Amino acid sequence: MKRLLSSDHFSVDGTLIEAWASMKSVRPRDGSGDPPPSSPGSGRNGEADFHGHKRSNATHASTTDPEARLYKKGKGKEAKLCFMGHSLMENRHGLIVDACLTPADGHAERVAALCMIEPHADRPLPITLGADKGYDAEDFVNELRTMGVTPHVAQNQSGRRSGIDGRTTRHPGYAISLRIRKRIEEAFGWIKTVGGQRKSRFKGLDRVGWAFTFAATAYNLVRLPRLLAETH
Repeated sequence: MKRLLSSDHFSVDGTLIEAWASMKSVRPRDGSGDPPPSSPGSGRNGEADFHGHKRSNATHASTTDPEARLYKKGKGKEAKLCFMGHSLMENRHGLIVDACLTPADGHAERVAALCMIEPHADRPLPITLGADKGYDAEDFVNELRTMGVTPHVAQNQSGRRSGIDGRTTRHPGYAISLRIRKRIEEAFGWIKTVGGQRKSRFKGLDRVGWAFTFAATAYNLVRLPRLLAETH
């Protein structure tokens, strides 16, 4: 399998994994806001109206899965209880070379990316890391360069200055990386649909993380027979 992998060109991305816990399980951390009593014979908690109530991870947590976090990955989208799965893909054949799961927050993708690329950065020749514009942060780009990794990150120029400049974008390899990095979405699509990870069936960071990593491994195994046949 090693001969199928690129050792110098990689891509990274993150995706939300919806927690098994229901939004009805979210309660204030101070113990207030207990669910209303159930009606006789109903066998379940009474309905609660959360309309107009502000809930955040600082003030609220799920009683079913306390490690799940309220998060939304875009303006205008509904916040959900979820975790964040991360994958590092090699660019030759689009195989996943590392995967992990973290609590969902705005910095998780960049922190996970640095952790996953670090073992591959200790090499005589520089390597590249492709990523979408969500990774375009000056501290992240500078940290990659310190590690000897060329940041092939899509520029985010919407009302701000991009951390990626002409010393990176002028090279033909930059455009190639931006095109190839989109293949990681194919892996996420398989992991969520065929691998059943769109909504986890487990609770807790460790168990949900195990299931996510297992599904990423299965994605590689499913693709291996055809890749091996093509390279013979």
